[in-house]
Amino acid sequence: MTYDENKSDDLKQDFWQALADSPFVFLERKSEPEEAVVMTAQLDKDADSAIWFFTTKDHSLANLGPAIATFAGKGHDLFARFEGTLVKETSRERLDKQWSNMVEAWFPGGKDDPNLLMLRMDLGKAEIWNSDLGVLTTAKMLMGKNVRDEAREEHVETAL
Repeated sequence: MTYDENKSDDLKQDFWQALADSPFVFLERKSEPEEAVVMTAQLDKDADSAIWFFTTKDHSLANLGPAIATFAGKGHDLFARFEGTLVKETSRERLDKQWSNMVEAWFPGGKDDPNLLMLRMDLGKAEIWNSDLGVLTTAKMLMGKNVRDEAREEHVETAL
């Protein structure tokens, strides 16, 4: 299915803004979906197709590899599912940049905690849904009218 390129760009922008407003995702390794866990995405507006996470070396995510994240926006008006690959982030500069008091609360040893592991998710394909269909489409839906075409326009398959 092909989508209007401008609509795709708009939905991607909406996704990044919604993720910045509420950076919580459900993250799982493809090979271990039963180990899915809520994680806080560490964003960098200047980063190209990557998100960072802090975890522990003994967590199942430390096994790295292909992963899937599921996201629901704060107001439930935007949803996304995106794929990527989890790799170990070794840059101390990146660690310093992403570190915060919120992260430190989880790691008593601070940045040098021996069990600290910083992950980078190199992003791949994604699906993004905008569930805010607008007043007119919502009114049509409430009257039982078909809104499939309008809803389809608020969905995109893309690369992040």
